[in-house]
Amino acid sequence: MKRSSPETVVTGPNLWVLPYQDYNWVLLPSWEVVVTDTHFDLIVIGCGPAGEKAGAQAAYFGKRVAVIERAEHVGGSSINTGTVPSKTLRESALYFSGLKQRGLYGIDYSLKENLTVADFMRHEREVVEMERRRILKNLSLHKIELVNGQASFEDAHTIEVRGKNARQRLRGDVVLIATGSKPHRAPGVAFDDVRVFDSDTFLQMERIPATLAVIGGGVIGCEYASVFVALGVQVALVDGRDRLLPFLDAEISERLRQRLAALNMQFWLNERPAKVRTTPSGVDVVMSSGTILQVEAVLFAAGRRAAVDGLCLENAGLAVNERGYISVDKDYCTAVPHIYAAGDVIGFPALASTAMEQGRVSVCHAFGFRYKQRLPSMLPMGIYTVPEISVVGETEESCREKGINYCVGRALYANNVRGHIIGDTAGMLKLIFARSDKKLLGVSIIGESATELIHIGMLVLDGHGSIDEFIDQVFNFPTLSEAYKYAAYDGLGNLTGHKLREG
Repeated sequence: MKRSSPETVVTGPNLWVLPYQDYNWVLLPSWEVVVTDTHFDLIVIGCGPAGEKAGAQAAYFGKRVAVIERAEHVGGSSINTGTVPSKTLRESALYFSGLKQRGLYGIDYSLKENLTVADFMRHEREVVEMERRRILKNLSLHKIELVNGQASFEDAHTIEVRGKNARQRLRGDVVLIATGSKPHRAPGVAFDDVRVFDSDTFLQMERIPATLAVIGGGVIGCEYASVFVALGVQVALVDGRDRLLPFLDAEISERLRQRLAALNMQFWLNERPAKVRTTPSGVDVVMSSGTILQVEAVLFAAGRRAAVDGLCLENAGLAVNERGYISVDKDYCTAVPHIYAAGDVIGFPALASTAMEQGRVSVCHAFGFRYKQRLPSMLPMGIYTVPEISVVGETEESCREKGINYCVGRALYANNVRGHIIGDTAGMLKLIFARSDKKLLGVSIIGESATELIHIGMLVLDGHGSIDEFIDQVFNFPTLSEAYKYAAYDGLGNLTGHKLREG
């Protein structure tokens, strides 16, 4: 038994929890902390992006914090099964497939010969392990108690934690639920995690299939489908709607479809699977229309729901709403005044970036810290498809629905020197702005570095600026960023009816 601080005792075989002064954390297969002083200012349930940042924010201002995590590793789905692994795999796919080089040198080579899953995922494992260590170090720096086990409410202030070797009760003045979400598994589908996967088990595959059906044309489905088609896998994308990612600007959605079609992806839109059956050689996906797709593997990426199993929310006076999530107000407070919820457990937008800020805002409100009071009015969304997409603010469709008199400015990567240098001539930056005063309303980008470029537009949006901001600024040359300037020039030309030459 090794003592890690005056308040905690580490128990069990081969369990290491290092002192707060030692930041060289070691991740071991199992760990358990028995807390002897069980009263906390804040108890956080879940150590994903929302939970980690909320706990660190409260501890920074001197509050005593416990974070409960039931999984073997910290980080939540963001680090272990979702955001970081899938984005790292995207970069691995671009490297192994040589896709980026095709536009530069005319090279057309497919998946490197004899590539194994271990080869493909090696960098992903390294990045994930690094992030796990970073989170543990951050908790250590803030002197946060990390407790392993299943949390459940006994009452609104009391949490029972059931670990492998012990049960304990913690009491908190404030409680934050940050347990994330889990994939929705369609009834009647036999998920064997060998040929039929959900988004949390997909990366556990033993080998890269030659053929793959992806059920669901949302963010997760499109991301994984594009990564594997880039590797040369024959991918069929199935969705019950008439277009990919329908929340996007329709022009951006169509450009994505065209780019993926150029990589030989098959699309089955306005279709739903009626039956899925495994065969000796793979999986048959029987469509509602009667069409049968015969593939080696199937990924179901058709929605998620709050991961609240085992929490016994009813003991705290809480329940999930009709969408399967926990309802909160603008400060992320639930129906119980001292219980907050943040991150994927509350639903849309279900992004790691917003989850972190939701966690920070929630504890600042709970304890009255005059620090992080709100999230920006408009939040960016990054979609790591191939090509990547990022959007913030209004689209043409949303403007029409709201009766906003708008205008559009576009800049094509094909007209940008940096676009040619990097080999991406199919990208586009699109500005939506008000006709009356040129106030920027929205930005949509598809192409290389879209998720980085979006922040320029986001800052102008949050400052209620006009497209003149882009014309007035000096951008490095050659850069993709200067596409903002030429999209603004194009917008002025569309506004006046006179196409402007380069200014």
